[in-house]
Amino acid sequence: MDIARVFRHLAMTSSRVRRAFPSSTLRAIEESIRASEATHAGELRFVVEGALDSAPLLRGQSARARAIELFARLQVWDTEHNTGVLIYVLLADRSVEIVADRGIHAKAGAEAWSEICRGMEARFSTGDFGTGAVHGIEAVSRLLAHHFPRHPGDRNELPDKPLVL
Repeated sequence: MDIARVFRHLAMTSSRVRRAFPSSTLRAIEESIRASEATHAGELRFVVEGALDSAPLLRGQSARARAIELFARLQVWDTEHNTGVLIYVLLADRSVEIVADRGIHAKAGAEAWSEICRGMEARFSTGDFGTGAVHGIEAVSRLLAHHFPRHPGDRNELPDKPLVL
């Protein structure tokens, strides 16, 4: 067990989450997702979680495992073209994970997602959460637009509003 990690998670408060992702930043994320989805047939979901609950934390659940859990729970996998993408931020760890459905993952590959995550984490490390989030959404959007351009009749299948847990 990583004691420093446990303390980071226990010290993460809802006010610290709100300072990192205030309502203006959440609106900018939502607008970015909405604009993004006008250019492709994919579906983006953005989730911010301040810290893990004590049981998963003490079990040593990784940010990646939590992102996969939320990908399923939020039904990001259940899109018509298998092009759902979850961007997950675990604030206590300053970690970003992207989980992509099989349709887009087969085209983009793990390296592309990892590069986007590291870019977001670099921005987050300087406290620039809003710009980091929007740049990450734009990078995912470029991949989706390249591999799955928007077609007439495409509909919005997932909420654009970011979820703060």
